[in-house]
Amino acid sequence: MRIGLVGVGRIGVFHASTLKGLDSVEQVVVADADPARAHAVANELGLEAASDVEALLGAGLDGVAICTTTSAHAELIGRAQDAGLTTFCEKPLASDLPATLLIAERAADGLVPVHIGFQRRFDAGFRAARDAVTSGSLGWVHTIRSNTNDAAPPRASYLPTSGGFFRDCSIHDFDAVRFVTGREVVSVYAVGENRGEDFFAESDDIDAAAAVLTMDDGTIALVSGSRYNARGYDVRLEALGSEDSVCVGMDDRLPLRSVEEGVDFPSAMPYTDFMERFHQAYVDELIAFTDLVAGRIETPCSVAESLRAFLIAEACDLSRRQGRPVRMEEVGR
Repeated sequence: MRIGLVGVGRIGVFHASTLKGLDSVEQVVVADADPARAHAVANELGLEAASDVEALLGAGLDGVAICTTTSAHAELIGRAQDAGLTTFCEKPLASDLPATLLIAERAADGLVPVHIGFQRRFDAGFRAARDAVTSGSLGWVHTIRSNTNDAAPPRASYLPTSGGFFRDCSIHDFDAVRFVTGREVVSVYAVGENRGEDFFAESDDIDAAAAVLTMDDGTIALVSGSRYNARGYDVRLEALGSEDSVCVGMDDRLPLRSVEEGVDFPSAMPYTDFMERFHQAYVDELIAFTDLVAGRIETPCSVAESLRAFLIAEACDLSRRQGRPVRMEEVGR
């Protein structure tokens, strides 16, 4: 099959290289807002380059992957739908709620599937945690703890198009909580602060946040995150139940230093970033996308699933700004 890819930044180059290495993919065609960059990446990886998105969508593709900045996602999903191409798009659908609702409505009426990239759904640890919860082996689950801590903040130029901390970073935790528990969030209470670089406040964003999510069965989910975790990239999820408890991300690369006497865990080098931590999950995610293109599976993470995570992020941002609990019906269901 021929797969197109729009956006050859860091994650786009990684995805293009992964797709090229899959047996089912004969060729990858890339395009970028900077045509020279697209041609340079194509030459480096042995791919084809298109001069622009219009040329890419007309290049006889079987599917297309969207890896651009968040602000371009909605338009490109719509154009891929018009072209009848099965689509993979990095999260989120859009940077604001009106655009997200618009593209979600459009995709729901479309005849071609759209797969949104929440790679934690393909991570072995998160899948094992989900199995433990859904099998009933934990008993009734009373608490979920989920965190995402970046080793270093993003560049200042990234923030204006990111959608903000909850929509860009914590949205992975929101989707993971739903994925692992199989439950829906009914209310949130969130806080956030700036303790680091001034460019976060200048972009009306935050660099650390926490939220309490109440699920529809009474389970409490505690979500936290930061752009500053100098010891390393830290993603964990704990599911605590009446009969047993499990944790994702507690291995020798855990970026925490124990101060207990005689304890040398963890002992290995921490992960540096999300691409290293979730390398295999990203590969498995794109294998699933090619299976979707081939018609062998249903959409692994639909636009509707992505919309639910985005609405939680929207509710958390509203809660933080207004300093109060927010019920999900206030931002839409």
